[in-house]
Amino acid sequence: MAETKTKSGTKETKNAPEATVKETVNPEEFLKNFNWHNYEEGIEQVEDAKLKEFEELVEKNFVDTADEEVVEGTVVHLTDREAIIDINAKSEGVISLNEFRYNPDLKIGDKVEVLIDVREDKTGQLVLSHRKARTIKAWDRVNAAHDSGEIVNGFVKCRTKGGMIVDVFGIEAFLPGSQIDVKPIRDYDQYVGKTMEFKVVKINHEFKNVVVSHKALIEADIEEQKKEIIGQLEKGQVLEGVVKNITSYGVFIDLGGVDGLIHITDLSWSRINHPNEVVELDQKLNVVILDFDDNKSRIQLGLKQLQKHPWDALGEEVKVGDKVKGKVVVIADYGAFIEVAEGVEGLIHVSEMSWSTHLRSAQDFVSVGDEVEAVILTLDREERKMSLGIKQLTPDPWTDITTKYPVGSRHTGVVRNFTNFGVFVELEEGIDGLIYISDLSWTKKIKHPSEFVNVGDKLEVEVLELDVEGRKLSLGHKQTTENPWDKYEQEFAVGTTHNAEITEIVDKGATINFNEDIVAFVPSRHLEKEDGKKLKKGESADFKIIEFNKEFKRVVASHTAIFRDEEEKNVKAASKNTSQVERTTLGDLDALAELKEKMEKNKK
Repeated sequence: MAETKTKSGTKETKNAPEATVKETVNPEEFLKNFNWHNYEEGIEQVEDAKLKEFEELVEKNFVDTADEEVVEGTVVHLTDREAIIDINAKSEGVISLNEFRYNPDLKIGDKVEVLIDVREDKTGQLVLSHRKARTIKAWDRVNAAHDSGEIVNGFVKCRTKGGMIVDVFGIEAFLPGSQIDVKPIRDYDQYVGKTMEFKVVKINHEFKNVVVSHKALIEADIEEQKKEIIGQLEKGQVLEGVVKNITSYGVFIDLGGVDGLIHITDLSWSRINHPNEVVELDQKLNVVILDFDDNKSRIQLGLKQLQKHPWDALGEEVKVGDKVKGKVVVIADYGAFIEVAEGVEGLIHVSEMSWSTHLRSAQDFVSVGDEVEAVILTLDREERKMSLGIKQLTPDPWTDITTKYPVGSRHTGVVRNFTNFGVFVELEEGIDGLIYISDLSWTKKIKHPSEFVNVGDKLEVEVLELDVEGRKLSLGHKQTTENPWDKYEQEFAVGTTHNAEITEIVDKGATINFNEDIVAFVPSRHLEKEDGKKLKKGESADFKIIEFNKEFKRVVASHTAIFRDEEEKNVKAASKNTSQVERTTLGDLDALAELKEKMEKNKK
């Protein structure tokens, strides 16, 4: 066997004339042993085929430093400031250690991705960039993670408006505040400096923006937990949860991926104004499932149901007639609710707040938060209802009503209310009486009580009737003064004549005022004067009373009757004279006849 060595470094081994075997020499060894001087001087020629083979080997094994593709290099040396990287090129490259801050454990032999930044600097050194290579590769990896849904690790660098900045593969990505966790985050700073898992949810290629989410990973886990929890839900089941959110109408509880609502009325047996009086955010507590819809997406929870109902704990010694103390928790127009024990309330109806019979608003007697004492009037443990009274703590003013307010007695009261038919007057707390509109004045015709008095006025009254069983008093005001119509009955008797002026022409007649109390009516036919004309408004004349009714306060007068009566008198006088003449004449004839008869007797 014969062996020869070519210039190109290729060894040929001849085993037989018809067979030739080629052995390829390593390019690095070839370059090390090649005599470049002889080659450049033309002393040693290289065959074109051998030179082409060498160029192919170089192209295949060495990196083209003009290419901008990312290549992998090996750390071969580390200084205080730089890392020396072998990328299998003509020379080794350098990278500042600042580009490896994210990897403080970098060591010799580590594989790193680099991009050729400068082919040769002033010293002829090959300058590489790990940061640029990471950025190029990072975009490829980020896009791949977005397309595949892969979970990536990221380092939370700092806070920013609306969220956080996260380093993902060397790219600064935005983590919105709403995507940090499934529950609201109040302290963002607790995440700064942490390495967390994320999901790439959005990429804007035009502006090179990347949005990541940690919440999406939690939701995926929660969804699995949710399915498991929902499948096991049953009414009456007691679960542990965490207060997730508090609103004015209730509290949302996280049951481990499933949210439930405790309505404000199911938080406590006592009345509360806001749920934060009972619970606080992130508080752990046990709750009971009250109800849920068909797909169990809306779960109604209860907290107070885990405690014994206060009514069941109410002592048996509590009974009707007992005095109790409590706090006013709610006020309505019809009454006030008093909490006499935690979760046990009684109603004081407004009618039980005062002995007064004219009802007022409960706010006139009590205010929310007041501590009051009351008497138990009714008690129903099955229905869990209790009625209370305040007025029962004081004596009933109607007990000795006949002694204090006998019929005919006079008193001073306060006008409390009006109706169309009369006035309610309070004589004392709990003692009210009614004055009918007809008993307000002897003389005035009143259409509504407000024409005569005002609410709050003091008024002199006389007790007219007393109904003890019905608790009713009938009062009168006009009875406290003398009835002027008793005097007017004599002064303005039928047939008396009075002078007055026509005040008003009304339908079917006119009115005249004899004084401030008496207004008389003159029918149209009684307005006629002696000359045949009628009296007009403003004219004064004499009028004769032709009707006087004290009970109905009705007075009717006539002007015409005055001269008509005179005429009738004259007619009667003339008739009387004629009658007397006739009687005298006839009498004389009788006397003559009688005298004649006597004379005739004498002759005989």
